[in-house]
Amino acid sequence: MMDNDGTRSGAARRWKGWMAAMMGGFAVAAGGLPVADARADSAIVGTVSTYVIEHDDTLLDVARRFDIGFVALVAANPGVDPWLPGEGLTVLLPTAHILPDAPHRGLVINLTEMRLYYYRQPGAEPETHPVGIGSEGKDTPLGSTTIVRKQANPTWYVPASIRAEKPELPAVMPPGPDNPMGLYALYLGFTGGSFRIHGTNQPFAVGRRVTHGCMRLYPEDIEDLFRKVDPGTPVTFVDQPVKVAWQDGELYMEVHPSKAQADQLEEEHQMMDEPAVGAVDLAIKAAGEARDRLDLPTIERISLERRGYPIRITQ
Repeated sequence: MMDNDGTRSGAARRWKGWMAAMMGGFAVAAGGLPVADARADSAIVGTVSTYVIEHDDTLLDVARRFDIGFVALVAANPGVDPWLPGEGLTVLLPTAHILPDAPHRGLVINLTEMRLYYYRQPGAEPETHPVGIGSEGKDTPLGSTTIVRKQANPTWYVPASIRAEKPELPAVMPPGPDNPMGLYALYLGFTGGSFRIHGTNQPFAVGRRVTHGCMRLYPEDIEDLFRKVDPGTPVTFVDQPVKVAWQDGELYMEVHPSKAQADQLEEEHQMMDEPAVGAVDLAIKAAGEARDRLDLPTIERISLERRGYPIRITQ
């Protein structure tokens, strides 16, 4: 099971995970999946790969090991039991990402994707991490703001709305293992000052719609980000379930589950069909004069399946 550790053990876990993948089932992308290089001008970062399940693995374990959100991993592997996937099973790791259509500066959070991108230098290839976001009726806001301050070992001043749901909570939660904000917090400039990007004492909540609007990161990810991000850093929130991008002369599309489907994956580990609205139009617009190369059956298929990783849509 997973513990609430920091960067050193988290990095060790990731290294162990990638070594296990390299030794026992790592596969470079093929058949329409991108193999992205490290060019700063690339519109796709990372590489789709695979991993062979070990004896005690759950998809929660695999998700954290490879810095993936839980819902994203379940969506990419339909029909796999997240709690008992089965030793020896090969699962797909959705570790390639089309960059969101947003300014390439500071922090960019794509809510439907439940993923954060950090551009340490404007225009440079970003770092990227999964996040937990707000549940229905507690949505994280869209728009732009900045980091106004940051705090290690934050105190949680429990909002009245949360205390109404959970009256057993104190008005003030001091730093410590029971504090759901974890060890680090970045405070956002949205009106009201109640939205933050922070860690968590419940890593299983990352990549899920379970918060009251704040963004949770794995403890090792927020510790690393906390050291790099300063007050004044711009933050942009977008909601883009469908993303497209050209790379090496081919057009790729990435479609994520809707909010309703994400909730279904949480509860039932499967989702009802819900074609992504506007996927074909977005592909046609992005293709421009190359629209005759579009593979429309593939576009329709991936907009229905919503697996959450880039797939080539030109032929």
